[in-house]
Amino acid sequence: MEVERNMEQRTNSCVRRAVELLAIDSPSGYTRQAAEHVMGAYEAMGLRPEMTRKGGVMVCLNPEAPAEDGLLLEAHLDTLGAMVSEISGSGRLHLTSLGGMQPNNGEAENVRIVTRSGKIYTGTFQLKNASTHVNGEYASTKREYKTMEVVIDEEVSSREDVEKLGIMTGDVVCFDPRTVVTPSGYIKSRFLDDKLSAAILLELAAQVASGEIKPKRRVWEHITVFEEVGHGGSASVPEGVTEALSVDMGCVGDGLSCDERQVSICAKDSGGPYHYEVVSALIEAARRGGADFAVDVYPYYGSDVEATLRAGYDLRHGLIGPGVYASHGYERSHRKGVCNTLLLLDAYLA
Repeated sequence: MEVERNMEQRTNSCVRRAVELLAIDSPSGYTRQAAEHVMGAYEAMGLRPEMTRKGGVMVCLNPEAPAEDGLLLEAHLDTLGAMVSEISGSGRLHLTSLGGMQPNNGEAENVRIVTRSGKIYTGTFQLKNASTHVNGEYASTKREYKTMEVVIDEEVSSREDVEKLGIMTGDVVCFDPRTVVTPSGYIKSRFLDDKLSAAILLELAAQVASGEIKPKRRVWEHITVFEEVGHGGSASVPEGVTEALSVDMGCVGDGLSCDERQVSICAKDSGGPYHYEVVSALIEAARRGGADFAVDVYPYYGSDVEATLRAGYDLRHGLIGPGVYASHGYERSHRKGVCNTLLLLDAYLA
C-alpha cells in the first residue's frame, strides 16, 4: 500500500511538473526560458546542472558513483512552432514551420508572436479569407503555409502598421498548448512530446537526489533543445558514458500495440533498430518492475539518441516513453503511462 501511495505521489508530481513546462513557450530555437526553469528545478534538488553552449541542460544525478559504464538519459524541451517568414501588405503574417508543425493541425489556434525586443503580441492562425459566408472554397482549400496566415490582435492593415509594432521576419510564433488534465487521468495538450518525459526525468532526478533511488551506475540527464530539428542529442556526451536512452513519447496508432496508459519500448524506428541487448534489458526491467509496457516499431520517428550516434559517439542506445496519441497534434497521454514509465526507469536503474 505504501509503494502504491508513493507512486501516486510521484505521478502527481510528474503531472504538475509537466503542466509547468507546458506553460512555457519553447519552439526549437527559443528555449532559454524553459531551460532556465529546468536549471532551477535541478538546483532546488541540490544538484549542479550546467547549461550547454547549445542551450540544453546537463546534470549528473549521482557523481559519487563510478564514472565508467555511465548511463545518459535524454529528453527534449523544444517543441514545434513557427517563424514569421513574411509580413503581407495587408498586415497579416506568413509563417514557416519550426520542426514538424503541420499547418492543417494548427488551424484556428491562438498564437503568441515574440518580437526581438521581448514584447509579445497575440493572434490567430487562420486560413486566408477564413469566413465561410464569404469564401465558397473554404472547405476544399488545402491547408498549407502558403494558404494560411496569422491575424494579429492589433489594429493593423498594412505591413508598415505591423513593423511599427516591432514585429519582423524571423520572429518566433508559439502555438497555445491548451493543456487539460481530466478527472479520469488523461493529460491533453500540444507538446506532450516531449515535455511530459522531461517532467518524468525531473521527477526521477528528485528521487535520486533525495536518496530514495540509488542507481548502481553513474547517471546523467541531458535535457536537449534542438530535437525537433534533428540535432538535439548530437553533442555533450559526458566522459565515461557507454549507454544512452531517449525518454520521449511512445507512439500510439494503427498497427501499434501501445496505448496511452502504457510505457512504450521502441525496437525500431525510421532510423533503424535500437541496440538489441538494450531493448532486451528494458523489456526485462519492465517485467521486473511491474510496468505495463508494449514493444513497438515506429514507422515515422527519429530520436535524440540517434542523433547522438550519428554524431559519432560509440554507445549502446534505446528509446522509451509514455504512450502519446495524436503525435505532433493535440496530443493525449494518461497518468498511468507516466507511472509505468517511472516504474520501468526505476527498475532499469536498480
